[in-house]
Amino acid sequence: MNTDRTIAEALKEASRILDGSGVPEARREASSLLSFLLSKDRTFLISHAEDRIDDDCLDQLREYVERRAAGEPLQYITGVQDFYGREFCVTPDVLIPRPETELLVEAALEVSGRGEVFICDVGTGSGCIAVTLLCEIPDARAVAVDKSPAALEITKLNAAKQSVADRTVFVVSDCFDALDASEYQFDLIVSNPPYVSEAALSGLQREVRDHEPLVALSPGPDGLSLIRRLLAEAPAYLKPNGHMLVEIGFDQGEKVQSLVDETVWTLLEVRPDLQSIPRIVVLQSRSAL
Repeated sequence: MNTDRTIAEALKEASRILDGSGVPEARREASSLLSFLLSKDRTFLISHAEDRIDDDCLDQLREYVERRAAGEPLQYITGVQDFYGREFCVTPDVLIPRPETELLVEAALEVSGRGEVFICDVGTGSGCIAVTLLCEIPDARAVAVDKSPAALEITKLNAAKQSVADRTVFVVSDCFDALDASEYQFDLIVSNPPYVSEAALSGLQREVRDHEPLVALSPGPDGLSLIRRLLAEAPAYLKPNGHMLVEIGFDQGEKVQSLVDETVWTLLEVRPDLQSIPRIVVLQSRSAL
């Protein structure tokens, strides 16, 4: 992009480059990049379309556009993603929060009772689930668990940003390995575990396949190993009347239901997403019933 461009001209050129690189909704993506760069909303871009952009800004926009055209997700370029009405910091060390995971939060709020809830978020990543639940439940406390120390640093950042760090314990752990069941007994365990099978990885969008952390996407061949661990290990960490909610893949509803040991768990619900795909498994420990 040459210098001395108006906002309209810069957006047109950026959109052309992104569209030529196969980026969906190229105009919207270009607008998002420029909005972030100028710290202005899209309405400003429209109403100030003839305003001129300085050389430094154009150079920065060109860098952003090149990165996005190469497949890097918009959220990693801007470093932020909205989730449940709040802005979360994201980096390539964590999975980008998805709208589907908001359904897990909604279901967790329904079963929790919103009182003095003790929560464990397994594979917390950005911390979007744990932090959101703490924001929504003022008397709740949470343990945020992730095997990646780098991911846990992002969780800490987001907890501090949303003023819930004082109600959060951060633990580097592969599932429950670093937690002592005699010390940690939870009302609610939540998890959006890696669940993509190895065979399905190649079919993912390039933004996901090439840029998001593999450890947060796939746990191995059939995509169910972490879900099996949660089903087997979580009961030891649940209080009476405790619940566990797990997000699953689009084709895993029947498989996961078949893994549920009915002598250990009561399957309360498999909640569908907005496309009617089974997405959130809601369980209660049978020891509580």
